[in-house]
Amino acid sequence: MQNQKRVVVDYVSPHLNNGEFPIKRVVNEIVHVNAHVMADGHDVVAASVLYKHESKSKWNELRMHPGHDNEWNVSFTVKEQGYYSYKIEGWIDHALNWQHGISRKVEDNQYVSSELLEGVELIKTIINKVTKSERDYLKHLQKIFSDKESYKEAIAEAVSNKLHHIFYNYPVKQLINSSKKFQIYVDRLKARYSTWYEFFPRSASKKKGVHGTFKDCKRLLSRVAGMGFDTLYFPPIHPIGVVNRKGKNNSTEAFKGDVGSPWGIGSKLGGHKDIHPKLGTIDDFKSLVKKAKALHLEIAMDFALQVAPDHPWVKEHPQWFKWRPDGTVQYAENPPKKYQDILPLYFETKDYKNLWKETLDTFMYWIDCGINIFRVDNPHTKPFYFWNWIISEIKKKHPDVLFLAEAFTDPKIMQQLAKQGFTQSYTYFTWRNSKHELIGYVEELTKTDQREFMRPNFWPNTPDINPFHLQGANVSKYIQQYALAATLSSNVGIYGPVFEYMINDSLPNREEYLDSEKFQIAHYDWNIKNDLITMITKINKIRQKEEALQQTNNIKFCHIENDNLMAFYKWNDDKTSELIIIISLDPYHTQHGSMQLPLSDLKVIDPGRPVQVYDYISGNSYNWYDEWNYIELQPDLPLHIFKINK
Repeated sequence: MQNQKRVVVDYVSPHLNNGEFPIKRVVNEIVHVNAHVMADGHDVVAASVLYKHESKSKWNELRMHPGHDNEWNVSFTVKEQGYYSYKIEGWIDHALNWQHGISRKVEDNQYVSSELLEGVELIKTIINKVTKSERDYLKHLQKIFSDKESYKEAIAEAVSNKLHHIFYNYPVKQLINSSKKFQIYVDRLKARYSTWYEFFPRSASKKKGVHGTFKDCKRLLSRVAGMGFDTLYFPPIHPIGVVNRKGKNNSTEAFKGDVGSPWGIGSKLGGHKDIHPKLGTIDDFKSLVKKAKALHLEIAMDFALQVAPDHPWVKEHPQWFKWRPDGTVQYAENPPKKYQDILPLYFETKDYKNLWKETLDTFMYWIDCGINIFRVDNPHTKPFYFWNWIISEIKKKHPDVLFLAEAFTDPKIMQQLAKQGFTQSYTYFTWRNSKHELIGYVEELTKTDQREFMRPNFWPNTPDINPFHLQGANVSKYIQQYALAATLSSNVGIYGPVFEYMINDSLPNREEYLDSEKFQIAHYDWNIKNDLITMITKINKIRQKEEALQQTNNIKFCHIENDNLMAFYKWNDDKTSELIIIISLDPYHTQHGSMQLPLSDLKVIDPGRPVQVYDYISGNSYNWYDEWNYIELQPDLPLHIFKINK
């Protein structure tokens, strides 16, 4: 037989998989909690959310607010990194129920002397919990509630707001019912807002044909920081395998001087805890990390859990690989792609505990070297619960560490990786090109439960992806793509300098770069300045200034009468930063149309007062007097970022 309960607590949100996984937030972010709380009959129901950080023993309590049809809500702010727990409590509030009942009877001119005596008993249950002044007041009420000569004063006090506040603030929770506990994982702000730049360290040399070093990378840090990026991501920096090394353009035959793919990790020179000798030493790397931090840049490291055939693990731990009957190991494949220079790890090995431990030790080694951000290569080809364990173990000691999942795969698999602990996720943005596709995708990410755990990172290009719409594209198209990525998502990244130099030659009918830098050293003039660099820098600086662009979920698309124009409203939680962003999707022609302002969201109180806006892109200010406003964008300046000034 169940305990006696009358209150039902149902449909608590937000939560994931009925509490199997934590929802995600960053420090000082708000959690909006909703629940269905109800009881039989007509008694007054009350509800609270209780929440606490994992380091605290005492729960914080906030009373929930009743809404339509037994839906209750309240919000709280998470202020520390780490895990929070929260739950909902519901109860019949007999004191408030008494006051509600006696108020109705007094309004009906009924005589309520008996009800007043019930009030005396209710006061007894809380009189030792209140402040001294409140206690004096309650003692006075007990006296007049029992005195027929004070009836007029008694009924006035019985229905008073003062007594209501005391009953509300000191509830007696009888027959209380509680939901299960749910969890929140709170990261630092960079989990939600980051601006990534990727380049290959071996291509950083000033001299053509010369392998770049970490010292060369140091020279480029100010360029990256000056463009407004805060995260510098390097492909793998480890020794590269010689056995089955790939040649230029992914050729299966490597010739003398071919440097191979950085993702073919390991040789006689070392493995995942070692550095390619031509890049420098571990001290050179630590020095680079330190200088980057001085420029407010963090180095993000690629973690590719795979090996070249001559990686030390192959001899030291042969049980970590699946051997075929003929004594060979199946190389990695992702049909139709083949990776003859890479061996996959065998996660069903009986020695899996040592494999897991070595992986964790490798992460910890680089964390000790100053790395707090990892871009994880192909995590969807390793067990989900392996990543849950790895990330959980790291977060226990190093809560600042962040993980970006590089998994262009099925949506539910990408979502599962996010649930299991990955901080950010690559997305399908790279292939979303039309207004309909973009709006649909962003609505999916921000208006479903994905908003609670999936932090999208929008990349217009990567070393693996040279999208068809950028092949042969003009500067306007590149500006549009970066503007879309950097304003729709608060996490954004580009592979450069290929992107800003608009290098887009491709393999025939393939979304792959011709002469791919994955298989050879490239040489760049890092001093080039152009309009695209100027615009990228401007957009990044706006992102730094406007909190509306430092989050993804607060977005509302505005109606605009042109399918080649996209308009949307973004804001931060307290609406101290509000923007209207309009981007042309046509890189060749002038586009115009009428845009409908979201007046109700802007909370325009005086219809006669204009909405004042400042365009960060052109530097011009405007007064919008009407709900509908004319917009015109030309290819050489294909966007507006309007700041709303109230």
